[in-house]
Amino acid sequence: MNKTTTAGGNGTKPKEQYVHSVFEKIAGKYDIMNDILSFRRHKAWRRFAMDKMGVRCGDTSVDLCCGTCDWTISLAEKSGTGSVVGLDFSEGMLEVGRKKVNEHGLSDRVSLVQGNAMKLPFGNNSFDYATIGFGLRNVPDPVQVLREMQRVVKPGGMVVCLELSKPTVQPFKGIYYFYLTRLLPMMGKLFAKSYQQYKWLPESLALFPDRKALEQIFRDTGLQSVESYPLTGGIAALHIGIKENQDV
Repeated sequence: MNKTTTAGGNGTKPKEQYVHSVFEKIAGKYDIMNDILSFRRHKAWRRFAMDKMGVRCGDTSVDLCCGTCDWTISLAEKSGTGSVVGLDFSEGMLEVGRKKVNEHGLSDRVSLVQGNAMKLPFGNNSFDYATIGFGLRNVPDPVQVLREMQRVVKPGGMVVCLELSKPTVQPFKGIYYFYLTRLLPMMGKLFAKSYQQYKWLPESLALFPDRKALEQIFRDTGLQSVESYPLTGGIAALHIGIKENQDV
């Protein structure tokens, strides 16, 4: 579920380069590992997000850090005739995504772009929705990414983040963190030959804001009607905000 994006500035280069190498290496095993990482819950989380979003026929979307395009495809299928753009900085992930888009017969409405979520190559007020799934914790500046998402959605449009989060209730919290820090890297080594790459997951989550803190960040960036939902005991969280109904 780790997806990420590039960043500008010398201060972010070490993280940018390392995370890029992580996803280039695991691209071929990414979907299999998603099931393992989330106890096969990531599809249910995405369905929950889609229900809350209320996508209608003809709506347009941009899916940042789209990885292998599961959410990109869901957005295209739900919107019927609407166009969807998937953006990711990893060409390896996008290559897997292209195959899946073609298999679903959506290549006429889904465009995949290798690009930088910190500086989106789209004009203001271009989309009805901007989504990011399991990528915000990996970018060098999450606030900048949220600002860019807000910039490119239309007034009244929706900014949506589905991300891993931090359980708060014991004993589930202790069990989960033992799994995340001890078992998960070993499973990454076994199934994807990528111990160091899956050791990155708990490290990326450790410094990421919890659900309530991220909710406040959404508000601080100017988004309105912000809501958040804990999923599966707080393993993940959905955040939704609405762009003010005027140019920002």
